[in-house]
Amino acid sequence: MPTTSHSPPSARGRLPWKDFLHHDLPASLVVFLIAVPLSLGIAAASGAPLIAGLVAAVVGGVVAGALGGSPLQVSGPAAGLIVVVADLVHQFGWAATAAITCAAGLLQILLGITRIGRLALSLSPAVVHGMLAGIGVTIAVQQLHVVLGGTAQSSLIANVTALPAQLVTHHGHSVAVGVLTVAIVLVWPRIPRIKVIPAPLVAVVAVTALAAVAMPHVTRVDLPDNPLQSLILPRMPHGTALEIGTAVLTVALVASVESLLSAVAVDKLHRGARSNLDRELIGQGAANAVSGALGGMPVTGVIVRSSTNVAAGARTRASAILHGLWIATFVLAAGAMLELIPMAALAGVLLVTGLRLVQLAHIRTLRRHDELLVYVVTAVGVGVLGLAEGVLAGLVLALARVLYRLARATVTATEADGLWTVRIRGALVFLGVASLVRTLRTIPAGAAVRVELRVDHLDHAAFEAIEDWRNGHIARGGSVEVHRDGVAEQLDDAPIRALLAKLAAEGQRPVHLFITCADSRIVPTMITTSGPGDQFCVRNIGNLVPPKGSNSSSVDAAIEYAVDVLGVTSIVVCGHSCCGAAAAALAADVPEGSGLESWLRHLEPSIRRAVGLPDVLDPATGATLPAADKLSVANVVLQLENLRTFPSVRRAEDQGRLELIGLWFDIGTATALSVLDRAPFLVRADAELLKVRGI
Repeated sequence: MPTTSHSPPSARGRLPWKDFLHHDLPASLVVFLIAVPLSLGIAAASGAPLIAGLVAAVVGGVVAGALGGSPLQVSGPAAGLIVVVADLVHQFGWAATAAITCAAGLLQILLGITRIGRLALSLSPAVVHGMLAGIGVTIAVQQLHVVLGGTAQSSLIANVTALPAQLVTHHGHSVAVGVLTVAIVLVWPRIPRIKVIPAPLVAVVAVTALAAVAMPHVTRVDLPDNPLQSLILPRMPHGTALEIGTAVLTVALVASVESLLSAVAVDKLHRGARSNLDRELIGQGAANAVSGALGGMPVTGVIVRSSTNVAAGARTRASAILHGLWIATFVLAAGAMLELIPMAALAGVLLVTGLRLVQLAHIRTLRRHDELLVYVVTAVGVGVLGLAEGVLAGLVLALARVLYRLARATVTATEADGLWTVRIRGALVFLGVASLVRTLRTIPAGAAVRVELRVDHLDHAAFEAIEDWRNGHIARGGSVEVHRDGVAEQLDDAPIRALLAKLAAEGQRPVHLFITCADSRIVPTMITTSGPGDQFCVRNIGNLVPPKGSNSSSVDAAIEYAVDVLGVTSIVVCGHSCCGAAAAALAADVPEGSGLESWLRHLEPSIRRAVGLPDVLDPATGATLPAADKLSVANVVLQLENLRTFPSVRRAEDQGRLELIGLWFDIGTATALSVLDRAPFLVRADAELLKVRGI
């Protein structure tokens, strides 16, 4: 598909209405011509009333086109939902299926509002492509029966079983129509210059004209005389809550995934505005709610129509909206023309469409990435068990393979000349900790040990297991030397030491790390006696140090950088009076879901600590500190404890090369006070001692 440039109209100096006449209007006509036969064919293959397919095409074009977040995507009934709809029609009937479609649309709107539309893209590509392949094979075998003049069965197994008998009793005219349709669909795009006209349209028009002259008895499309009066409105399904809920969830998820994947694919075909996936999900949900309410089929974004829209030169969403209006006008004004189309022609178009869902390029790519088994299991599961069951089987297998890969680390311990060598390879996470510990416990106490790490990933649980064993082994008289890729390193900071070392600017030699609040009244250089370059400062709201493993990467990096790269000799945590963070945490009036609310959750342990403390007195005045200031003092104590959750800090403190200090700055008196972890909690700071320390 050629890539089309879509610059804003104003950038080219062209009026919007001229852009519409030159691009969107012609494109809408092209998409309309291809959408009519596809919508009829999908409805017939699904066991739905043919008018339901046209209703879905109209609503998909107008509603999803107007409200969706992908301007050039065209929506309507899709081949990917044929299997789902056919199962629902068989189980509940058409009226109930329309109600399920409406409910699925409301669920999609909810998913879009909660901004989780993009999560659908986190599905394994092997599962998604396997799902499409399973659907494609099911459609192809199903429509082969129609091409042969017969009736499709309800499942892939039933269709395959009945195929030999169908081959014996085929109808010649239907076979001729179907074969000719398939031939035109495959050959037409290979003809230069005229391939701009959609092949399905050419095929359906050509075989319809031929059948009208030479095949009067072939089965044709049968539409009601009055389309609007023949609409089957939704009715509450009969079944258990679990059955109905599963049906609604299946339609919503499949339609959402197909629409979002199609939107992403369409974005790759043009250079215009990118899709807003959450808005697209809301638009698709609104279209499904309206389509179901009118007795129409489920709606999704359709890559065939969307790519045609882009190739035809569409610039805005007006093309998708107009194509829906053209379909409505055609059905109401010229519906009799549709009844000339042979059913075998529509089946031939869908036969090719189904087979194209099985793409060799995807198979080759997944094979290179060792994901082919997930693809095959999903595809076979969809075809044999059903869509939901097949996708679930693929997801379970994909998850099992991920867990297996994560736990695939090999741990060996060998002894030679009195030296034990422990070799750890692969990705070592919590799943492999049990095997790791069993191996480490085979090493006798007091032995000299060399640990060789050649791991792709080492999570916190695995690190703690090695660190705990190392400390215990050393305590029992042994020695442990850790090597990563042949270089002796400290275990915890090995992955980041090389990177952080690059950040050390030439000549930067601070002697302490100063962690304080971002309050504008706190100026660290006014509190301390340090000179330029002596102080490495970290400021945040509430002078917080979230414990190691709290996903606070900025604070984590600063601490590890200061201790391991800069080699600071002290870390000071400095709180202050009248702290806005403490007051906000106590008031609990921070908007939920905000970044500030998420950050202030780190103050909750300090609040619990402050509740259990006796009154804190100000050494200068003897007055009892207010609740917010008491919390600020307790918070300094807790942040010092949190610092010790960092292995590098704990190790440096144990070795006597790092000191942790708590300060509390009284803004009113401009006095720095030392913070103790016991009563009286606040004492006057020893100015001479702080000066010697460089603070």
